[in-house]
Amino acid sequence: MAPARRDCSGWEMFLPTGCLLLSVLLFHPALAKVCNDRTKHGQDNSWFARDGENLPIMVLMPMNESALMSGISQGIEPAVQLAIQHIRESRKYSFSLITKIYDTECDNAKGLRAFFDAICYGPKHLMIFGGVCPSVTSIIAESLEGWNLVQLSFAATTPVLADKKKYPNFFRTVPSDNAVNPAVVKFLNYYNWSRVGTLTQDVQRFSEVRNDLTSELEKADIQIADTESFSNDPCVNVKKLKDNDVRIIIGQFDESLASKVFCCAYNLNMFGSKYQWIIPGWYQGNWWEQANTTNCTTKKLLTAMEGYISVDFEPLSARQIKGISGRTPKEYEREYSRELQQKGVEASKFHGFAYDGIWVIAKTFTRVMELLRIKQRQNVYHNFTVDDREVGKLVLDVMNETNFFGVTGQVMFRNGERMGTIKFNQFQEGQEVKVGEYNAIADVLDLINNSIRFQGVEPPKDRTFVRLQRRHINVPLYSILSTITILGMLMAGAFLFFNIKNRNHRLIKMSSPYMNNLIILGGMLSYASIFLFGLDGGFVSDKEFETLCTVRTWILIVGYTTAFGAMFAKTWRVHAIFKNVKMKKKIIKDQKLLIIVGGMLLIDLCILICWQIVDPLKRTVEEYSLEADPQGRDIAIRPFLEHCENTHMTIWLGIVYAYKGLLMLFGCFLAWETRNVSIPALNDSKYIGMSVYNVGIMCIIGAAVSFLTRDQPNVQFCIVALVIIFCSTITLCLVFVPKFITMRTNPDAATQNRRLKFTQNQKKEDSKTSTSVTSVNQANTSRLDGLQTDNHRLRMRITELDKELEEVTMQLQDTPEKTPYIKQNHYPDANNILSIRNFTDGKDGEKSILKNHLEQKPQAQWGSMDPSRINRGPLEDINSPEHIQRRLSLQLPILHHAYLPSIGGVDASCTSPNGSPGSSPRHRHMPPSYRVMVSGL
Repeated sequence: MAPARRDCSGWEMFLPTGCLLLSVLLFHPALAKVCNDRTKHGQDNSWFARDGENLPIMVLMPMNESALMSGISQGIEPAVQLAIQHIRESRKYSFSLITKIYDTECDNAKGLRAFFDAICYGPKHLMIFGGVCPSVTSIIAESLEGWNLVQLSFAATTPVLADKKKYPNFFRTVPSDNAVNPAVVKFLNYYNWSRVGTLTQDVQRFSEVRNDLTSELEKADIQIADTESFSNDPCVNVKKLKDNDVRIIIGQFDESLASKVFCCAYNLNMFGSKYQWIIPGWYQGNWWEQANTTNCTTKKLLTAMEGYISVDFEPLSARQIKGISGRTPKEYEREYSRELQQKGVEASKFHGFAYDGIWVIAKTFTRVMELLRIKQRQNVYHNFTVDDREVGKLVLDVMNETNFFGVTGQVMFRNGERMGTIKFNQFQEGQEVKVGEYNAIADVLDLINNSIRFQGVEPPKDRTFVRLQRRHINVPLYSILSTITILGMLMAGAFLFFNIKNRNHRLIKMSSPYMNNLIILGGMLSYASIFLFGLDGGFVSDKEFETLCTVRTWILIVGYTTAFGAMFAKTWRVHAIFKNVKMKKKIIKDQKLLIIVGGMLLIDLCILICWQIVDPLKRTVEEYSLEADPQGRDIAIRPFLEHCENTHMTIWLGIVYAYKGLLMLFGCFLAWETRNVSIPALNDSKYIGMSVYNVGIMCIIGAAVSFLTRDQPNVQFCIVALVIIFCSTITLCLVFVPKFITMRTNPDAATQNRRLKFTQNQKKEDSKTSTSVTSVNQANTSRLDGLQTDNHRLRMRITELDKELEEVTMQLQDTPEKTPYIKQNHYPDANNILSIRNFTDGKDGEKSILKNHLEQKPQAQWGSMDPSRINRGPLEDINSPEHIQRRLSLQLPILHHAYLPSIGGVDASCTSPNGSPGSSPRHRHMPPSYRVMVSGL
């Protein structure tokens, strides 16, 4: 089977004829076969049937001291020879392994030439052992399938060789660089680090490891916060890691750039208790001194490096149990050290893998020979032969079944990859200390107790741990304002008690006690809202807080409308009575005022219900920028604040503010219109104006400051609470304190009947509008004063005349002979009565009525007496129908015209001195029954 074509652009620069040589080796196996046939290899196909056979092994590694990675090979040869010696001494194997080393010089062209020479001129090799340099190893490993050979490497860790489609015949006893990735993921999970960042040198080897690591991290659900790559200067990339708050950093770079990375980390303060670096563990000892090409001193580098974790494969197992060679890893290490001393070479970190590799080859050959012998015995024709392809396939199958305990741990392969042990070291005080290991076969991480020392009291956080901190209202502040609120509610309760207790007093009764109760109720609702404004998520759950958003809004709005609506309703009644131009009697009961307040509340309820249904208030959380922990802990504080908001908050607030503003303007209008009503028990316009002024100013200032301090809940709550307390308190005090003072000092002064007074300001305002109207008002005022005085005087005179009339009537019954005297002396009094009425009403019609009463049958009334009555008693004569009719005929006109205007029984127009009572239809057509009823009053 011919191998696949390979691009030789990667190595033709080393050898101009490289492509030609590779094409001969890879694509012309017939020529190679001729080369093998010519050399004969010194071996036939029956090698498996004889005991004591020498089985040659091709060993490829750089041996020239000037070649790259030659130091690895020099320490490998003693381990290989020691393994062959131990195999021979075990006497469990019927063959001897012969190694032939071919120097690849870690050069692609020379390595291919060495491989070609081994194929053409060397013995017939059953396996290839070695492969140190990644480039040479990958070129040779790609062609092995065509040669039916299997290669086992002990030092090639490059991840690219793990591609079994490209390198199906390649095995290695050393774990690949990708083998550390599952161990790293296990280590991250152990400390619950779920957020990391990577910093990778821009080289294929490290890029491949990073790509595999990314896949492993995604499988483990670990977030890769940032992935940075650099070529020469890593400081910019390290700065990006810090800006992205990466705390756990996985680095993939060699030791020449590691010093630059840690120098940048020192300058950026990315070390210590807040950061954890994880880097490769295959660096040479004291690499920071040998590879320091930065401007940082060794001390600074050591400071930044302190605590980093290095990850690498375990060169020798820590389990001290005897393996396949009958020796523990410690025993083998002692023997290996003696070999090194004898040969005077330095140790190689891969020596244990080379030692176990020879044992893998020995066990593989043993198993292959057993299988071939079984097949030979099963052959009935006894002419069994085996070709190279079948042998190669058997070797490949047996290698995959390898499983034993060697000096490097359990040796087994999974798809050609060694499932080995990964060790974890930590840099502590200038040296690396082993802190744990990872068993890839069992997928178990074993950390040595108390061996890892972090810079802080606990492992670093994988991110800046953000602790949400609610900006809540301080309990002392809430307590103080709640106490003030309780005092305000007690004051409101005292006013309520005062109002109810004195509700029948004239002063309180005239000021509408029911409306006063509503004012107090509104104030107490406003006070109660303060308790709800002070509650946040620290006291109640999220669902309860959302309910509070609605409840406190409803209480405050309803309380405001109840208090000021009742106050303005009272003022409207005063305005409606005293601004009645026609001076008609007008009765406005409290029930009507309650309806007005109810209408205002109904508007509130409509707005609130629509608000709640269409766009209800909900709990929203506003988060602020991170803050450092005041206690210095490795956490950041992210304050958050709870708000009551909805989608169209501005619109709804605008509707509420507009309605309340119109209500305030209406109250101001009523207060201005009734400012001249001088009855203190009725008129609160001055106090309403003061209340509206204070409430308006405080609400505007409070709303503005509250909006500006929405991120400071203590300030906001303090302002809102003080505004509500001030507005409620000043309103209640302005309404009730003057009444309380009046009740204590002069309880009757506020209820005295006073005339309307026009103040100087009113006169000035009226003079500006109309001079003629001012003069008429002044004349009417003077006339009204005079009429009131005359009315009082005439009432007294009528009372006196009534008494005299009774006396005259009684005298008429007792002495009828004195009739002429009565006519002469008392008739003038009747005329005086007529003159009084004439002065009061100025109507001749009423005088004629009175005269008719006096002149009808004068003899019967004044001059003569019925003889039948002479013998009657005085009391019986006084109560006779004639006497009653006579008294009524005299008293009725007088009482009718004198008393009715004062009690509101006559039209206002009839009180004019220029009017005539006879012109009034009421007087001309009054029924007799009505006259009797009024006279009875």
